[in-house]
Amino acid sequence: MDTQRFKPLTPETMTPEQKEVADRIMAGPRKGMRGPFSALLRSPELADAAQKLGEYVRFKSSIPPRLNELAILLTARHWTAQYEWYAHRRLAMQAGVSPDIADAIAEGKRPAALGPEETIVYNFCHELLETGQVSDAGYKAVVDKFGVTWQIVPRILLELLADQDRVKAGRVMQAMLQMDKLHIGKLKQAYER
Repeated sequence: MDTQRFKPLTPETMTPEQKEVADRIMAGPRKGMRGPFSALLRSPELADAAQKLGEYVRFKSSIPPRLNELAILLTARHWTAQYEWYAHRRLAMQAGVSPDIADAIAEGKRPAALGPEETIVYNFCHELLETGQVSDAGYKAVVDKFGVTWQIVPRILLELLADQDRVKAGRVMQAMLQMDKLHIGKLKQAYER
């Protein structure tokens, strides 16, 4: 196919809703309308939802940018997402991912020289992408190192906090408020004592 399916939109050809979303994207951390946004803007509501999710996952992650970019490279390689790989390989290098690591991922191989944090992220992503799930050991390694972001609320936490025994629920709340990282095991201990 030698023609673009979605011709780039210009400010002159955008609807007011498209322009509003485009302005938000341009003002955000991306500072540009690259990637899927030309197509997504055909549905401004979808474009806005997608850009907000993408911004949150990429720029407000609970892990350092180097490890976030490592996860993005693994995902791009797994799904053969060429644009994502092209865009994020450079960003991964800027964030501190070794070119040798990126090259191994590009070849579908496990990188030889992973540091401890990179190993945790690699193992988690590889397991999730290859099997569609993560073992308890893989999950524990991530939680022990990085915690659970407060935007993801495990069901057990809600159950502990909603318990009819307000004293037990209160102990769980007090324990949680003293944590830097969310540790379900410690919350269960507070509940049980």
